[in-house]
Amino acid sequence: MAKKKLPNRVTISNVFKTIIWPRKKQVLIGLALIVVSRLAGLVLPWASKYLMDDVIPSANFDFLKWLIAAVAGAVIIQSVSSYALTQILSVEAQHLISKLRAQVQAHIIRLPIRFFDTAKTGELVSRVMTDVEGVRNLVGTGLAQMVGGVLTSLICLVLLIVISPALTLFVLLPVGIFGLISMKAFGKIRPIFRERGKINAEVTGRLTETLGGIRVIKGFNAENQEITTFETGVNRLFLNVKSSLTTTSFVTSAATLLLGLASAGIMGIGGYMIMTETLTFGDFLAFTLLLGFMIAPILQMSNIGSQLTEAFAGLDRTEELMNQPLETADRNRTLVVPQLKGDVQFENVSFAYDAGKPVINDVSFLAPAGTVTALVGSSGSGKTTLSGLVASFLNPTSGTITVDGYNLRQLKLDSYRNQLGVVLQDDFLFEGTIRQNILFPRPDAGDERLTQAVRAAYVNEFTDRFEDGLDTLIGERGVKLSGGQRQRIAIARAILADPRILILDEATSNLDAESEQYIQASLKELMKGRTTFVIAHRLSTIRQADQILVVENGQIVERGRHAELLALEGRYYDLYTYQAKI
Repeated sequence: MAKKKLPNRVTISNVFKTIIWPRKKQVLIGLALIVVSRLAGLVLPWASKYLMDDVIPSANFDFLKWLIAAVAGAVIIQSVSSYALTQILSVEAQHLISKLRAQVQAHIIRLPIRFFDTAKTGELVSRVMTDVEGVRNLVGTGLAQMVGGVLTSLICLVLLIVISPALTLFVLLPVGIFGLISMKAFGKIRPIFRERGKINAEVTGRLTETLGGIRVIKGFNAENQEITTFETGVNRLFLNVKSSLTTTSFVTSAATLLLGLASAGIMGIGGYMIMTETLTFGDFLAFTLLLGFMIAPILQMSNIGSQLTEAFAGLDRTEELMNQPLETADRNRTLVVPQLKGDVQFENVSFAYDAGKPVINDVSFLAPAGTVTALVGSSGSGKTTLSGLVASFLNPTSGTITVDGYNLRQLKLDSYRNQLGVVLQDDFLFEGTIRQNILFPRPDAGDERLTQAVRAAYVNEFTDRFEDGLDTLIGERGVKLSGGQRQRIAIARAILADPRILILDEATSNLDAESEQYIQASLKELMKGRTTFVIAHRLSTIRQADQILVVENGQIVERGRHAELLALEGRYYDLYTYQAKI
């Protein structure tokens, strides 16, 4: 089966418009410096001709002093210009890398939730940190060296023709063959670099998962399995690198062979011409030195060319990511909502992750402002999908969701989600302190609001026992805290956010009795005056809900209050009595 060719999305003209042209000032200064540096470098071979043909035969000491001064001055100019070139372009290249990383991260974080459902965290980290690295060779010294190398080669070519057209013609044949080989090789190597970025992202993603799930790995004694998986990934990376090294080394070897043979031929032809007095010794020395100056950049082309090819490959993958449509790209979302009351209504709403496979089918209900709506049902029935629709993480395939009469599909997401709060079963805590995690939705909140949230969620019940109180470091994902403590911090965070619409997804599951007691009390405080959607397997936690929606196979099969549904002796009754027996 033929391997699908990877598309080359980023073109030279696109790179010129978006990367090089906005930095034209630095690039032009860099090019000017590279021209000065390369021209200064040509003083030595040209001075050698006069040294051999004019100074030494006539013992002209005054001319010798001028030649030495010219060469010394050229060396100083070359050194200073090379240093300035590195400072200007290398610094600008690193600045560009930092800006691109920030742009890619900003784009990724604004992508829809559905994008993250299929993307690996570690892979995205690799895309942000690694793929843009290559641009240093476009704005930095890589591009300047290539331009300078081409310029040097052209100037040397003109000087070589001036010295001896015959010898120069002999040189151009192997140089032309090498150019054809290089073009073919770099066309082949770009897809290899693109594939390397993909493999590297996959390996990084798996490593991130491994380190994040270390307790599960050790709990199932699966270290060897993960070691083998990682070894397989890095071996794929090695084989990819091997392919690129093989290609670049072939180009370098071809250059060495062809240009080496040309040098040998020149030695013979030049020696013959000197002996027949059609070429002076000084001309031959200058020709040989200038040939070296012309060949050196050509030999460097294989290395610089691979760097530029790698840069384009990384930009290909970055462009692929940046072309993903943003969550806010929907032009229908133009309404900025005022302070919401919180009336949420579903009208004939259906949703499918995959076409023809509905997860939610023709659901209608009203959740009045300030009420509690509980969603119950077996696993996979569609409860979490319904909550995702309320949070606008997902958009309905058909039907309408309105909030205070506004079509949710027309609301600007930031204005809506600014009035939304979510507390999950395994709510995510960031590495840092308890204080920082509670203040996360409102970093500028004052101490009074923070204290109110802490007390309302009973966080102070355990922070008062900690030496550093709210400034206690909790470790990655809050690993130093118990499940109940993490949940209370998440609830305090939601209280501080002061949302009008609240989603509680399994917020009280898998907790001990004491933790559940505190969390039930803190949730009661959190739900006051807010439109709340509760998803709970433990039906004992939703007895006081204003309405209970029983969801099965993406449809509401029963609705009512706790006592009403028990009296029906239907699906809710079965679920409740089954749990009561456990």
